Amino acid sequence: MTELPRIAVTMGDAAGIGPEVIVRALLDPECAGRSNCVVVGDAARLRRAAELVGLQPDIVTVTDVSECEFVPGRINVIDLGLIPEDLPFGALSPVAGDAAYHYVRVASELAMAHEVQAICTAPLNKEALHSGGHIFPGHTELLAKLTGTSEVSMMLATPRVRVIHVTTHIGLIDAVERIEPGLVERTIRRGHQALVDAGVSEPKIGVCGINPHAGEGGLFGRGEEEEKIAPGVKAAQADGIDVVGPLPADTLFFLAGRGDYDLVVAMYHDQGHGPVKILGLEAGVNITVGLPVIRTSVDHGTAFDIAGKGIADHRSMVEALRLAAEMAPTPSAV
Repeated sequence: MTELPRIAVTMGDAAGIGPEVIVRALLDPECAGRSNCVVVGDAARLRRAAELVGLQPDIVTVTDVSECEFVPGRINVIDLGLIPEDLPFGALSPVAGDAAYHYVRVASELAMAHEVQAICTAPLNKEALHSGGHIFPGHTELLAKLTGTSEVSMMLATPRVRVIHVTTHIGLIDAVERIEPGLVERTIRRGHQALVDAGVSEPKIGVCGINPHAGEGGLFGRGEEEEKIAPGVKAAQADGIDVVGPLPADTLFFLAGRGDYDLVVAMYHDQGHGPVKILGLEAGVNITVGLPVIRTSVDHGTAFDIAGKGIADHRSMVEALRLAAEMAPTPSAV
């Protein structure tokens, strides 16, 4: 019998849709037989979410991964007991923000100790995280800090397009200032290695420009393409990586969408996120590339406007769990 990877699933912000999508995803037949999951969160909140979505799983509290029993209909929970019973859904809460931090912290500790082989995260709310005393732009930067990783990249994956970002959670002017050849090259290399690890033996990579038409030979912008991007692309090419650019972003995403490229390197947050989200949030998965552990996530937020109503779409969580299971090693291989 094939040994299944163990995945720590963090509950995210308890006031958002995370508890609902976790319960639905872990009971979805699509997730059956792919991995063994343990939720790091709050058992009472998950029971409440199960009631909201009309499901009746056996939600069992454990103190350690070794206590988990992976059988159909059972959800194992490492319960940190941080969420008050009367915490409302759909409202910003410092308590929920602090709890979301600790869920990720514990999951990271489990992963670094090889108790689990991957982490899959439900969404947290950045404002709640900050109000809870944890000043990080998001999961990507938080996980880098917790695992002692100096530099990571965000990759978004859909069935049609994969995108890795040179910069993410900073303003546009700051992003342009931060982009430089070394960072571009390292991002290309991280993306290339991630695809090779995922079974794409010779990935074809396209790199976006910053300006319209990738600067049109200096007509637009201030020469950023030639100064900041082209040298990084050439350095990766010299090492045998199949990468081209800088290319006009709009054209590149069209070509990638029809299958000409396995990966697009976006220069800043919205340049990469916009095209992916047009394809549908339910299909998107967020991957942190460069960590010493596998981490995937849903590609949507806490959705406070529908939290607690039992109507949240759980398909992105199913996809995130599927991808985590595919990328993770088996326990005996670690």
